[in-house]
This record gives sequence, structure tokens and C-alpha cells, in this order.
Amino acid sequence: MIAVVDEYRDCFLLECICRVLNEHTVGGFITSRGYRLVKKRPLSSRALRDEVLVGEVRRVFEENYRVYGVRKLWHAMRRESWYIGRDQVARLMRIAGISGVHLGRKPVTTRPSPTPDTRPDLVQRRFSSNAPNRPWVSDITYVSTLSGFVYTAFVTDVYSRKIVGWATRSTMQTEELPLEALEQAIMNAKDFDGLVQHFDYGSQYTSVKCSEKITDYKIKSSTGTVGDSYDNTQAEA
Repeated sequence: MIAVVDEYRDCFLLECICRVLNEHTVGGFITSRGYRLVKKRPLSSRALRDEVLVGEVRRVFEENYRVYGVRKLWHAMRRESWYIGRDQVARLMRIAGISGVHLGRKPVTTRPSPTPDTRPDLVQRRFSSNAPNRPWVSDITYVSTLSGFVYTAFVTDVYSRKIVGWATRSTMQTEELPLEALEQAIMNAKDFDGLVQHFDYGSQYTSVKCSEKITDYKIKSSTGTVGDSYDNTQAEA
């Protein structure tokens, strides 16, 4: 309750804050006189120690790129000769208002198309070429960063095995992400006459916008079978 009063003391009268707290808080009671007596009381040895430890916890957290959770931060504190318990580290982190990075569940990069794809498989797992810009293969992957996952779409030339087009986004939007990578590859290619662009069966590559772009550039479109990574081996590698 003291912390709540401290937070709103500059905005409202002390008596009003105490009255509202007493009306809406179960199992607690505070008066303006009691608050003033508490504030005049000297800090306990635990409170004084917490002030020092919170500063050290925050410093170690910042020095380790703000990613450590309770367990790693506890070990880091012990390495610096602060022999405090794991639960105490958790309490100090709450006081400091800090928390570690949680990776969460693995993101999905391929969503099956809801409609049948009638495009043929022109590659038939033959990932070799005697000239550049004949078969291209495409896929989407993700990279874990400190701020979360970043999705990356790329286009690889089978002949040189080099990435000729790529794009990144924080979200996997069906129409934009793979198109940006494909357009970059097309812009960099000097000659793509007879080019076959091979995709997997994800909805990102079966969208109307993606199909129209392929048709506009007179590129032959090829698609592997559903759920078979071997039909797009080079892109998956």
C-alpha cells in the first residue's frame, strides 16, 4: 500500500488516496497518520541491502544485453561474489522491473495452401544446372534476434548456389515477403530467358499476387509436393 500511495502522492491529496484504498482493498488498512509515521521510520537493514542489490542486479542485467532470466542472472551474480538465493534474485528483478527474454514457441514458416495447386513439378528433384538463372528455388526461414523472430524469404540460383534475392520482415505476410525477394532476384538477373522458379507448397507462393508476378515476367512456375522437403532440398539446406 505504501508504494501505491507514493505513486499517486503528487497527483492527489494523501487523505483521498487512503480513503479510496481502504474502500477498495481487501485485508488492508492505511490512514494518512499511519503513512506519515511509516515514512519517518528509518529504513530496515533489509531495505538498505535491497537498494544496493537492486542496483547490482540491474547492472549485471544490462551488461548481459538484457536477456538473462532468473537462473542465468543468479549464476552471474554469484560469479561476481554476490552470494544470494535464486528466489531473492527473482524478487529483486521484480523490484527492478526487469525480466529475461522468452523465445516462445517455434514460428511457422510454411502454411499449406487452402486451394489445390495445379502447377507441375518441373524440377523433379534435379537440383543441378549447366548455366545460371535456369532453376531458382525459394523458401522462407526465420532468425532469432534480441527483439524476437525475423522472417527471411530468399531465392537461390541452383547453378551458383548463391542467394540472388532476399527480403526480411518481422511478420510473415503472404503477399509481400516472398514477392520482395523474387523482385530483387529479377532485378539482379541480366538474363532469365527459360527460367524455372521452383517453390514449395506454402500459401505464400500460391497467392494470386505471386502467380501474377511470375506470369508477367514469363517465368515458368514449378511446385513440389505437399509436405515433402526433398522436393525443395536446396532451398531447405
